[in-house]
Amino acid sequence: MQNRIAFVTGASRGIGRACALALSKAGARVVLAARQVEKLDQVADEIRAAGGEAFVVTMDLSAPDSIRAAFAKAAKEFGRTDILVNNAAITKDGLAVRMKQEDWDAVLATNLTGAFIATQQVLLGMMRERWGRIINITSVVAEGGNAGQANYVASKAGLIGLTKSLAQEMASRNVTVNAVAPGFVDTDMTTGLGEELKARILVAIPLQRLGTPDDVASAVRFLASEEAGYITGHVLNVNGGMYM
Repeated sequence: MQNRIAFVTGASRGIGRACALALSKAGARVVLAARQVEKLDQVADEIRAAGGEAFVVTMDLSAPDSIRAAFAKAAKEFGRTDILVNNAAITKDGLAVRMKQEDWDAVLATNLTGAFIATQQVLLGMMRERWGRIINITSVVAEGGNAGQANYVASKAGLIGLTKSLAQEMASRNVTVNAVAPGFVDTDMTTGLGEELKARILVAIPLQRLGTPDDVASAVRFLASEEAGYITGHVLNVNGGMYM
């Protein structure tokens, strides 16, 4: 992965941060994208302190113009994107019977449409280079469903469909497109869960623990590597056995 250019969305914390650090450690130069520039700068400092190279761009996945501007800025710095990790996502949970359309629209716009527009920014370059890795971070709930998250589940299930379609479109150009489906991971998104709910979740996980961001990042690093060159259209579950 030496000198490959990786672009990671939602890189300011959690899984995105772990992916950026793992890819940098593997030798990639990393573009860090998110809305919170201060947190991105902290991640960039970590990468540079370890001898890596990082470049920060602000990006709002719900705004197509912001996405295009971020990739244009990254292209001026590095010239191309070899590895894209579509990680950034939001939640606006609620039962479907009471879900506001704006909450549905916001989640789909960021998690699915935003990922698609981000992917569009790198496809031509990867086709020219005849090499590329696109890795979409989906979720265990995209495969098994989850009450109270119709919008989030639909967006993440949509990412799986997008992954498989793009894998077929891009295979002839040596560009692989895969997804990683984390289970319940110990991040900011899960810290708000009550102890009772966490206990119920743990019962459903054969490995009897929450995942870590590094668990997911290790899967992403593998799919971004040369060793994964014959894997495409695949959904790699990183969920402790919660969904098989």
